[in-house]
Amino acid sequence: MSRVAKSPVQLPSGVEVTLKGQNLSVKGGKGTLELVVHDSVTVNQDESVLTFEAAAGDKSASALAGTMRSLVNNMVIGVSEGFEKKLILNGVGYRAKASGKVLNLTLGFSHPVNYELPEGVSATTPSQTEIVISGSDKQKVGQAAAEIRAYRPPEPYKGKGVRYADEHVRRKEAKKK
Repeated sequence: MSRVAKSPVQLPSGVEVTLKGQNLSVKGGKGTLELVVHDSVTVNQDESVLTFEAAAGDKSASALAGTMRSLVNNMVIGVSEGFEKKLILNGVGYRAKASGKVLNLTLGFSHPVNYELPEGVSATTPSQTEIVISGSDKQKVGQAAAEIRAYRPPEPYKGKGVRYADEHVRRKEAKKK
């Protein structure tokens, strides 16, 4: 059995889990998330503890049990605490401004870039060169951050571009004559 699936998911106070067949719904202070559990995985709920087991004895069912456990654990953390990703803009004239569900980016193109935030994801700009993306769904937060970074990934010579706050950009030396 998967080592990840062996550890149970503890539900903090204020988080409710409802299990109807293979549909799992997690409700907390930051919202509600839903997941369809794979058929080869069984979920058992004992008060504030969720355990996952592979229904069949093959390796793929065991791997799916670990995957489902990780997804449900991320859902529990998301509805109780939430997730956030920090992006830093590095370059002359690179700016960001959040207004509602639209993020206005100036990234050295001939036109400004307006990024429409997905449902359940919000962005704040503490300064003109910082973006904080937050939400309860880890996958949506990470995907939104990756799409914003993809407009202008950091280049290795001057380090200009959009990078994650914890990302290290490996720099190259310029060509010598």
